[in-house]
Amino acid sequence: MSADIIDGKAFAAGLRGRVAALVGPFRDQAGRAPGLAVVLVGEDPASQVYVRSKHKATVEAGMESFEHRLPADATQDQLLALVRQLNEDDRVDGILVQLPLPAPLDEQQVIATIDPDKDVDGFHVVNAGRLAVGQPGYVPCTPLGCLMLLKDRIGDLSGLNAVVIGRSNIVGKPMAQLLLAESCTVTVAHSRTRDLPEVVKRADIVVAAVGRPEMVRGDWIKPGAVVIDVGINRVPGAEPGKTRLVGDVAYDEAAAVASAVTPVPGGVGPMTIAVLLRNTLVAAHRRTGVALAPDAI
Repeated sequence: MSADIIDGKAFAAGLRGRVAALVGPFRDQAGRAPGLAVVLVGEDPASQVYVRSKHKATVEAGMESFEHRLPADATQDQLLALVRQLNEDDRVDGILVQLPLPAPLDEQQVIATIDPDKDVDGFHVVNAGRLAVGQPGYVPCTPLGCLMLLKDRIGDLSGLNAVVIGRSNIVGKPMAQLLLAESCTVTVAHSRTRDLPEVVKRADIVVAAVGRPEMVRGDWIKPGAVVIDVGINRVPGAEPGKTRLVGDVAYDEAAAVASAVTPVPGGVGPMTIAVLLRNTLVAAHRRTGVALAPDAI
């Protein structure tokens, strides 16, 4: 068996296109474009790349992009004041504070200050609660992107056994909640899970989000399972001084057993920004009362 490659890059491009197609009709009814505000504190190189990518994608979708940069020595009070200002700005439908923040800033306090109805990252405890009890809210972009890829590949997920490896608030826990909502039987595995390979081997769906390079081996995978690899890990490359990206799954081994698997890079990664745009568009419709068809995006 040779697994099909789940092309997250192509799916993300389609999602971004659908979002962009809906921006014009929204602008016609609301009198403005949806707006996304991104806050960057400090000059972390990786964060700067992410912020540039988000700005570019936002503008390409026809949305308003509001960038706010604070120096690395900005105080907690300065950052919270900016977030509160964005909460009150009617042009802003979504607020994203780029993480991680420089020490000693308190990330949890910053997230808690964001208006839950503008929390398009889905990290606020109110949105976590909404997800847990099945109310409309905002779901972290990466797990929602994973769910979209799974439903596109499989269709109806009800009754399937799913194992989520990793229990972070950003991926593992919301991923489990999303799969439960699709009527999967869900196991959340982690570093304390006993006999992890046997647990994974029972799964029809495997979502690996543990941050350990190629930890999930091919002989852990049930034949025909669908594997979603969220991991992005840098490891030494073939040439001295070079690195390469790998996931949390040993790709070649898994591809020999699974029915479908996401590659790294080009799998889950491109979905994150696409879902961020989707969440911002949804937030704009909810905040203004402009109707949006449930299956539009």
